[in-house]
Amino acid sequence: MSAGSPWVIGLTGASGAAYGVRLIRFMLETGRSVHLIITDAGWRVLKEELGWDVSRRVEALRAELGEPERGWTYHPNGDIGAATASGSFRTAGMVIVPCSMGTLSGIARGASDNLLERTADVMLKEGRPLIVVPRETPLHAIHLENMLALSRMGVRIIPAMPAFYQGPQTVSDMVDFIVGKVLDNMGLDHQLYRRWGMPDE
Repeated sequence: MSAGSPWVIGLTGASGAAYGVRLIRFMLETGRSVHLIITDAGWRVLKEELGWDVSRRVEALRAELGEPERGWTYHPNGDIGAATASGSFRTAGMVIVPCSMGTLSGIARGASDNLLERTADVMLKEGRPLIVVPRETPLHAIHLENMLALSRMGVRIIPAMPAFYQGPQTVSDMVDFIVGKVLDNMGLDHQLYRRWGMPDE
């Protein structure tokens, strides 16, 4: 896999759109390219939690992320023939953040009912990194069984559980902690939070 291969980032209908947007912005700010897949419920969460005007979706992305030349490519979730649906399309891996339990279930079952699920299935069959960030709480047995099934297939499960040892002062600090954990599992350097044992700056 070439160092320049893009990451796929999916946003679904779980609460926590701020995590996905922060990750996307970090990637673009550090010169990395991303392919975006957002479910219909994910668009609704962007509107309700972050106040995005999602009436025109591509225009919403331009307003919030800048022009596509910055490094982002958007694929509608219904476009099952998009590039990311094929294993021959080179990617570094995929992150689904936030990941709804419905999406997690679909991936665990190999449903591939839409582009996001199909792309996740491609990551599994090609042996590429797949990271999911579930936010639901509390969790019942089916949620846990689906997460265990994915974990056994090598999927990294990073629940949106902020820590407090780094002394967060704002909501943004807590968002950065989770996004930092995701970046750690992507193998990307960052300074989004103070690591345990490191001195305060």
